[in-house]
Amino acid sequence: MRPGAAATRAAGEERALTSVAAGERYEAEEPVDLPRLWHITLSVSGEAAPLHEVRRALEQLAHDHPFLLTSRYADDHAEIRYWEEARDLHDAAAVALRLWGEHRQTAGLPPWEIVGLEVIDRDTYHQRVSEGYGPPPATPVGVHPY
Repeated sequence: MRPGAAATRAAGEERALTSVAAGERYEAEEPVDLPRLWHITLSVSGEAAPLHEVRRALEQLAHDHPFLLTSRYADDHAEIRYWEEARDLHDAAAVALRLWGEHRQTAGLPPWEIVGLEVIDRDTYHQRVSEGYGPPPATPVGVHPY
């Protein structure tokens, strides 16, 4: 509340929300902040861990994060590829950078650090694949050793 303004609501009373007319200059356009699909490649590495534990943890991560496409792993590094829905690249990258840490406990992931992140939009992903210089489509889907 502005200094010197009189209180118009009782304490705890909710304020009614009202809309503002669009006006004459409004053109019916799609909102620019609709969610889009982003292809994420997250690379992690650290101290060597038993392969069976790394695999089990990545399988649990795939179960916990249903959009996970594929994971490749070795005893000291892994690469996770998946699609993320987000408003823009910044949001997609922020979610991707939290993925490993937020699932470390629940999935039993190794205490590795993120060493690489690539976030590209759907069109760029498909363009790269069609031109032969992008990552191959994530097949077979799942968790696989390098």
